[in-house]
Amino acid sequence: MPELLIDDADGVRTLTLNRPESFNAFTSALKEQLLAAVDETARDDAVRAVVITGAGRAFCAGQDLKEHIGLLEAGDPAPLRTVEQHYNPLVKAIVAMPKPVLAAVNGTAAGAGASLAYACDLRIAATSAKFLMAFANVGLTADSGASWTLPRLIGHGRAMEMMLLARPVGAEEALRIGMVTRVVPDGEVLGTALELARRLAAGPTVAYAKIKEAMAFSGGLAAALELEARTQAEAGATADHREAVAAFVAKRPAEFTGR
Repeated sequence: MPELLIDDADGVRTLTLNRPESFNAFTSALKEQLLAAVDETARDDAVRAVVITGAGRAFCAGQDLKEHIGLLEAGDPAPLRTVEQHYNPLVKAIVAMPKPVLAAVNGTAAGAGASLAYACDLRIAATSAKFLMAFANVGLTADSGASWTLPRLIGHGRAMEMMLLARPVGAEEALRIGMVTRVVPDGEVLGTALELARRLAAGPTVAYAKIKEAMAFSGGLAAALELEARTQAEAGATADHREAVAAFVAKRPAEFTGR
């Protein structure tokens, strides 16, 4: 059975972590497959929006600790390299993806699995979803970008509480504190995410790419203003911008082409 499922429809690519019996925990093979799929998706102009979800009852339980422990006991250095080899490139690729990425969080998202959701642009959560940062419980610190993404979503104080106390956050609290975009019944999470992704796929995707680039910037104000000036000029030179202005003046719906 493939550990990663890939489906394309209506300009939207759905990447489904497919290890339901292990709550879609990350093995080395799954990490490599997901990273390759994300890299390929970024280059595919036919894909205009992306949805990441999990099969079964969980979104992703994070690192597969059974594989991790086995490798540690065997003296294999792979577990200590996985952050640099897999998680860091994956998060960078998602944040830099020049198209919207949505997480359809269908259940528990823990550790690197939660970090994967935080790296996405929008998060649709099922009622039963919960987010858990339990790195400290296994004697580890944050990885997969969570030290950067999580405080930006919910603030430093709440992020520290999740990290130090390993306190799970349920879907409704996640919505209240700004961690997720929307909460829907369990059976509707993927459909809702796909509906929103199709809406984004029909939009001005070059502008979305520039928005993502500007929003990911973490430098000072002067440099941010320079970045905004450049990305706004690039977005303003697109056919989508001219079409949107013309449609506004003509009081008609815009037809975006991603150019």
